[in-house]
Amino acid sequence: MHPDDDPYILGDERGFWADTAADRVLDRDPEEPIVIKGGISPSGVPHLGNMNEIVRGYFVAEVLRERGYDVRQIFTSDDRDPLRKLPRKLADLDGDLVDLGDVNAGALGQNLGAPYTAIPDPFGCCESYGAHFSNLIEESAELLGIDVEMVSNTELYEDGDLEAVTEFLLENRENAREVLGEYQEKVDADYVPFRPICENCGHVTETDAVTDIDLDEGVVHYECSDVEAGDRTIEGCGHEGTASLRDGKLPWRFEWPAQWQVLGVDFEPFGKDHAEGSWPSGTDVARNVLDDEPPVPMVYEWFTLDGEPFSSSEGHVVLVQDVLRLLEPEVVRFFFSKDPQRARDFSVERLDQLVDEFDRMEAVYFGEIDADEDERERAERVYPLVVDEPRKERIRIPYTFAAVLGMTDDPALREEIARREGHIPEDAPDWAIDAALERVERAREWARRTDNEFNYSLARTEIPDHDFDAATEEALDELADFLEAEEPDGDELQGEIYETAKRHDVDIGAFFSAGYRLFFDEDQGPKLGPFLAKLDREFVLGRLRRRR
Repeated sequence: MHPDDDPYILGDERGFWADTAADRVLDRDPEEPIVIKGGISPSGVPHLGNMNEIVRGYFVAEVLRERGYDVRQIFTSDDRDPLRKLPRKLADLDGDLVDLGDVNAGALGQNLGAPYTAIPDPFGCCESYGAHFSNLIEESAELLGIDVEMVSNTELYEDGDLEAVTEFLLENRENAREVLGEYQEKVDADYVPFRPICENCGHVTETDAVTDIDLDEGVVHYECSDVEAGDRTIEGCGHEGTASLRDGKLPWRFEWPAQWQVLGVDFEPFGKDHAEGSWPSGTDVARNVLDDEPPVPMVYEWFTLDGEPFSSSEGHVVLVQDVLRLLEPEVVRFFFSKDPQRARDFSVERLDQLVDEFDRMEAVYFGEIDADEDERERAERVYPLVVDEPRKERIRIPYTFAAVLGMTDDPALREEIARREGHIPEDAPDWAIDAALERVERAREWARRTDNEFNYSLARTEIPDHDFDAATEEALDELADFLEAEEPDGDELQGEIYETAKRHDVDIGAFFSAGYRLFFDEDQGPKLGPFLAKLDREFVLGRLRRRR
């Protein structure tokens, strides 16, 4: 491999990785606009892990723009690829996962082997399955505040953008097969770097379907053959026909370097699977077949989801649209700002830890907490890239406390409790208060989704049904008297609940259950004393005395 093509460009250098990548790009003195690319084949659900190339590319693009360069960020949908198997899950345009049985599965099942853009949208809302997938990707980027230009591979072929490079590869197919033969055993003396689309059945054929090439006429002759798709075979129809160079596609290991040339790509991040597979062959094809320089690469490690690999086919995914029901966009961008060389787990269960990390970086940036030099430098570099606009007046309610506030649906009570606990300053501007309280709905959804210790709803509008014995009722009345007289904090109130139960010879667990019944209409709930101490006192007194 050429030394400039090493995808592990970040090495052990300190500082923000996107600065290092931008330096590598500028070392080549590129023409403007500088082109940053990512890409994906629309084979399943476009999940959070698929956003790696877009968001990683975004950070490099932003660094280059900071330095005064014009940048074009594009994302190719390899939508002329054939559908090889049916996914178990799909996603609608709202980002909600659905089972294959909930849509027109026949649109997919009857079109195995056809290009994604030739397959009807199983949801019936877009012009094709490929277009549906691309719309989801584009919307995901927009929701994260990233302006990316979607490029359809099908359109590149149909508009003739890839015609010249396809003709060149066919004309130089001996050299092409010699280079590719170093990486793939199946490349033999008859290998042709082109896959015609059968005009009869619509399948994307394999390279062995080509029977003759007539470059003077700009066509290939073919016989529709079988296509191997994993452990199954998609049968060809046997049709003998003719296809123009726009009526087919290049094999992936030639298509990728062809995209670099046609789109003028200067930088492209990709997963480690490509780093060990199609990247080395792609650079060889680019340099020694197309006489072109590959883009600056950057390999990233994959994410896992709750400890398991993302899997579109198995439905083990989470979409950006769904994540943003739990987190602010800036927190998601912060997650992607971390070192791409390290594998990371996106744990829905532990989202509070991710939010706490972001909040700490923000506080360090504004000098509100102490930090060492490394942490301060990173905050000063990264924070302005993950937020739309740094504003010192912003307010961040801690995520788990926001989940506590989510136990009530009363907006006024949420704000009152947050003020009482010191999370909203007296002089806070309205925009900052509104933005801070938006986190409550996200944290509430997180509590519901994970069914964690915050997944309770305060029964505030009316007192729940209850049936207590006399000793329990006397203990509740005494607890109310204590609360009215002493104004205890949360820990003091928690201790008094224990002591009150003991004095009245009431089982401690049963007494807490009585409290949960009165306030949550449940037999269990959050730590009761600290929670009740956060509520308005008159409401708590009335409920303990079973009056409201």
